[in-house]
Amino acid sequence: MAHFITDVCTNCGACEDECPVGAISEADGKRVIDADTCTDCGACVEVCPVDAIEAR
Repeated sequence: MAHFITDVCTNCGACEDECPVGAISEADGKRVIDADTCTDCGACVEVCPVDAIEAR
């Protein structure tokens, strides 16, 4: 299972800096998580200031 960034995201970039495997990037003005790269560690969830990341 990977994590997913919801529409609540403010595109602050905190999650991208925290991801140990580089699964998060910016696309079309928002952050996205590459499900194939995500290791489901949850580091991004811990630093998101608006709780925009959830497991799917």
